[in-house]
Amino acid sequence: MYSWVVWFHILSFVSWYAVLFYLPRLFVYHAENIQNEGFVEVVKVMEMKIYKYIGVPAMWATVLSGAYLAYELGFSGNGWLHAKIFFVLILIAFFFSLGYFRVKFLNDECTKSGKFFRAYNEVPTILLLIIVAMVIIKPF
Repeated sequence: MYSWVVWFHILSFVSWYAVLFYLPRLFVYHAENIQNEGFVEVVKVMEMKIYKYIGVPAMWATVLSGAYLAYELGFSGNGWLHAKIFFVLILIAFFFSLGYFRVKFLNDECTKSGKFFRAYNEVPTILLLIIVAMVIIKPF
């Protein structure tokens, strides 16, 4: 059973990360083309669908399968597991911030620039490097 949950966790994680990488890129296009109403309406639909129909289920699948795996490890891992969980909590906060910006764009209230979202798009990459290092290298 454990191996199947690891398999499911990895697939969920990859699906969630597709959203974490792509949604901020959509925000870049949205912010930089705000004057193009037809384009903006299409991007709003894309933002909603990727967040709501892919991102939210993938996040919950990742979190729940990860919680099961942590339970199976007895929540011990000589510190690496606790560090991983800490960075995953930051990743969850980042994901919910994407939901916040999505609603701001939906209501035509977002004032952040494309440049801001280009930089913001680097956050999940940095967290990915750290989280995977915790699992593979187990530095603690």
